[in-house]
Amino acid sequence: MSQSSTPPAPVPPPVSLVVAVTTYRRNDWLAELLPQLVDQARAARADEAAGIGRARVVVVDNDPDAGAREVVEAVRAAGADEPEAAEIGPHYAHEPVPGITAARNRALDEAADARLLVFIDDDELTRPGWLTSLVRAWRAHGCAAVSGPWYPRFESEPGAWVRGSGVFSAVTAEDGAVMTKAATNNLLLDLDAVRGLGLRFDARYGLSGGEDSAFLGALRQGGGVIRFAADAALDERVPASRATRPWVLRRSLRSGATWAAVRVEAASGAAGLGMRARYAAKGALRAGRDGALALVSAARRDEVGRGRHEAACAGALGMVLGAVGGRVQEYSRGPRLPWRKK
Repeated sequence: MSQSSTPPAPVPPPVSLVVAVTTYRRNDWLAELLPQLVDQARAARADEAAGIGRARVVVVDNDPDAGAREVVEAVRAAGADEPEAAEIGPHYAHEPVPGITAARNRALDEAADARLLVFIDDDELTRPGWLTSLVRAWRAHGCAAVSGPWYPRFESEPGAWVRGSGVFSAVTAEDGAVMTKAATNNLLLDLDAVRGLGLRFDARYGLSGGEDSAFLGALRQGGGVIRFAADAALDERVPASRATRPWVLRRSLRSGATWAAVRVEAASGAAGLGMRARYAAKGALRAGRDGALALVSAARRDEVGRGRHEAACAGALGMVLGAVGGRVQEYSRGPRLPWRKK
């Protein structure tokens, strides 16, 4: 009697992939990250289930002085004898127009002949299997985007206030979960879906941030689904200069402002005006509530609670600011006010 056997799983048709790291004057960090990205690209190419036909690592340098060029050339030269080195790179692209939006859009242009684009920031470090996990999740779900978790790697141990703020808490979800939001520091995009919707990153958010929220909001409105890959994990560097109360409060203010601005500016006419009023009122109420709770926590010497409520208060004030058209210019260069009208 002949024995039946399970037929082998079909090999997926190969696709091309670009890993893009946007950078601005973090050359020491970039020099550590780039060899990891090259290894990740090589491992994804070797994984049959991922089905990567071509893979390239591209650095988009937003420094007007092109300061990252030497770093990229040094890493490329060091790995010149490795398999597929000429194809994988790393490759260099200079984008002198200031702002994160210009850098993101340049990455889209650099991936013009690719099916998949993976964004990572220059303050991240990869964990084994990160890139392969993103691609496998995309294969499994056939979705428009895949995001993964990132975990803080503190340069020095933060105080109770900073930890209590929640700003550095990892975003986690069940593997394969549908996500309502994501960020571009750990994100895979199916460029067929992006091109089909004609999406680009909005220049209005070039200096304030929020470009990823606007972009992914438009992707979801167009029917695109974002999935979560629990194994596609990164570590995010947190220098001592960020693990401070002033930095956390400014980041919370900026996050609240861009959250409101993205949603208000996606509406139009009377709907937009009504949304402005609602978000301004909601933000003011939340700020008052959390401000009062922060005072209570301070009186109790509860630094964890104080951090949580002060950060929430700053975020709520940012919501008011964004609702009335203000911006927190996190990516501005040179002298600036902490906020401005758009």
